[in-house]
Amino acid sequence: MSFSFYEFFAGGGMARLGLGQRWKCLFANDFCQNKAKIYRKNFPGGNEFVVDDVWNLSADDLPGQADVAWASFPCQDLSLAGARKGLSAKRSGSFWGFWRLIQQLDQQGRSPQTLVLENVAGLLTSHGGADFRELFGVLMHSGYKAGGLIVDGAYFTPQSRPRLFIIATRLDVSNKQSPSGCWLTPTLLKAYDSLPEDIRANWLWAPLPAPPPHSIGLDRIIENSPPDKLWCTDEQRQKLLAQMSPSNAFKLEQATKLARTGRSPIIGTGYRRTRIEKGERVQRFEVRFDGVAGCLRTPSGGSSRQFVLIVESDCVSVRLLSAREAARLMGIPDKYQLPDRYNEAYHLCGDGVVVDAVRWIAEQVLEPMIEEGWKKNGSKERYTLSAVC
Repeated sequence: MSFSFYEFFAGGGMARLGLGQRWKCLFANDFCQNKAKIYRKNFPGGNEFVVDDVWNLSADDLPGQADVAWASFPCQDLSLAGARKGLSAKRSGSFWGFWRLIQQLDQQGRSPQTLVLENVAGLLTSHGGADFRELFGVLMHSGYKAGGLIVDGAYFTPQSRPRLFIIATRLDVSNKQSPSGCWLTPTLLKAYDSLPEDIRANWLWAPLPAPPPHSIGLDRIIENSPPDKLWCTDEQRQKLLAQMSPSNAFKLEQATKLARTGRSPIIGTGYRRTRIEKGERVQRFEVRFDGVAGCLRTPSGGSSRQFVLIVESDCVSVRLLSAREAARLMGIPDKYQLPDRYNEAYHLCGDGVVVDAVRWIAEQVLEPMIEEGWKKNGSKERYTLSAVC
């Protein structure tokens, strides 16, 4: 049995990569011409991809009736690293352009029975939780049961990347027992408790197993021969290391000691960040050697770029993370064709969703849930919206 989907805010098609061969893309959309070019290069044909602002689309642009509409809508106004203007702001507010299309499809009797919304965990606390409550309110008042999961990319690849996945459905599925362990984060539970009682009554829990173990360490994603231009000069390296706080300098010292024992090279990553210390803004170089890279970031400017530190005995080399390494941190296979320009490729990766996280959600939640809905209603072909609303 195959499934169909619409992919909004598609970027380079990482959701499509994760959903896999059982899923057919009926329609994809992004407003970025460069991302559309890469999408079409990696998914031959490409006629399903429409380059335009989501607000300029109408239901008539979307063919058929998809089983799922996937929307990884912009996170800049919801991220803790941004201004946090919320769902009313221009970028993250594009969710409402997507929702307008779902309502139009609903009026035509062909809205997707299941929606997946992916964004930063900051959506849970944006505007004191008001944005989260508003979003769940419109979903449930439109006949959807919905629930949320915090899934960290580090469960699948060596990148710290917690993301909120909201799964909403009109399929005839029961509100199952809540998951346990890592899926029930304190922030998610607090957001759930803040919802009105009628919304909590329709919260859809997904009883998930523990995340699968993975053996992809940071050393496995490092390229043997990255482009020469990524390496820092001695002067650049010294400047970065001089910006470390005492606690970060201690991390590097410990990594150096470990490298001297013969366990080399020791791989770490680092970011430049602006911190407030004693009332003043100070630029710091913050490093980690725990086998996990920091979350890929996409803001403009050099501070968004992640560095790789390679410690061998007393030698510390520093360079920028390569575009292919960034792709590997997102679970993107090496056969995937990246943009030629470094900044464009890095942004494409940092603006996406971890491929393996999508595949796991599809296997553990979406596919079983959709098949259960079809079974209860006879078959996929006989299933109609009126059967469950």
